[in-house]
Amino acid sequence: MAQPLWPNNMPTITIIGGGITGLATAYQLLRLNPKLQVTVLEKEQQIAQHQTGHNSGVIHSGIYYTPGSLKAQNCIRGYHQLIDFCKEHNVPYELCGKIIVATNDDELPRLQALYERGQQNGLEGLQWLDKAAIHEREPHVNGLAGIFVPQTGIVDYKLVAQKLQEAIEKMGGKVLTGHAVTGIQNESNQIVITTTQQQYTTDLLINCAGLYSDKIATMAGLKLDVQIIPFRGEYWLVKPEKEYLVKDLVYPVPDPAFPFLGVHFTRMAGGGLEAGPNAVLAFKREGYSRTSFQTNEFIEILSWPGLHSIVKRYWRTGMGEMYRSWNKAAFTKALQKLVPEIQADDLLPGGAGVRAQACSKDGKLLDDFYIVEQENAIHLLNAPSPAATSSLSIGLTLAERAVGKLEP
Repeated sequence: MAQPLWPNNMPTITIIGGGITGLATAYQLLRLNPKLQVTVLEKEQQIAQHQTGHNSGVIHSGIYYTPGSLKAQNCIRGYHQLIDFCKEHNVPYELCGKIIVATNDDELPRLQALYERGQQNGLEGLQWLDKAAIHEREPHVNGLAGIFVPQTGIVDYKLVAQKLQEAIEKMGGKVLTGHAVTGIQNESNQIVITTTQQQYTTDLLINCAGLYSDKIATMAGLKLDVQIIPFRGEYWLVKPEKEYLVKDLVYPVPDPAFPFLGVHFTRMAGGGLEAGPNAVLAFKREGYSRTSFQTNEFIEILSWPGLHSIVKRYWRTGMGEMYRSWNKAAFTKALQKLVPEIQADDLLPGGAGVRAQACSKDGKLLDDFYIVEQENAIHLLNAPSPAATSSLSIGLTLAERAVGKLEP
């Protein structure tokens, strides 16, 4: 029998997903109204085990995103909220800046467009770099021209998530781990949520389930025209004795033929230098290795009509990404466009993350954050990068919509 998560009659809100976005939403709800009874349900035994825990740790500036889009708005607002949160909760971070580098003439117009987009998004202090200026900042980086973005930084998002959990619990909220959701039903103006531990009732549901957000939405009765397609990003670590090759963060100009940022170099908050990622189709939603496979999820991924369109459109680039996944020399060659001195022997196996990318039936990879509402539920159905940077802003957006639904 379903039981209330809370003992009194105050409004209850249940968030599914204990990653940084779900936790940020709970945090913002309690800041908006401390009387709300807020619970986060997380299927794993600890929070932040998937996209948050496999994040490269970059604090994004907002330079890439279409002005006025949810990504642009939330990244820029979330950037400032994240910095404030880190200061308040003693989370170490560093605004080291990054350079975006054009390595051939074809990339120069796209670099110029990025510079103008950054200005449109309100970024201050952007610097256009010629070849000599690039070498002043990054002596081992190859480039014809570049942009220095001072707002970019590094942080440990898993630590941010831990601090969010502490703040939620201090404000009276609950974070319940080991609670995988197996069913959702609407009954008498309340939602009944079945987990592997218990059945609970709640007034309002917020879905921040990341790689399984479409599954949760379907459980809640939504008929979706999108599906989550998992893309794995694999990293290499640069040997400590070769970390001098890159001082901070170095990115390529994004390739318009592929909807990802391309391989780059990232100095990490905990120390070390990371190189990558590529972007390959994962054969299960939480497929963090090349051999990760789950039959029913693989069939579901391949059966989605939108994937067929993506394969037709990007098959050549996709094959190159897959080849680099298995061939270290090919991966090294891609890195050498930015840092010619890097060699295969300089790279050690690193980690991997899986991006929860929403794909429409007609083969569009959703470029913006995507939120769908029901009468008593809100579903965040596409929140790839820069979701971690944007998490407190996305959380505030979801929290404001949730409070609006509870008001008479």
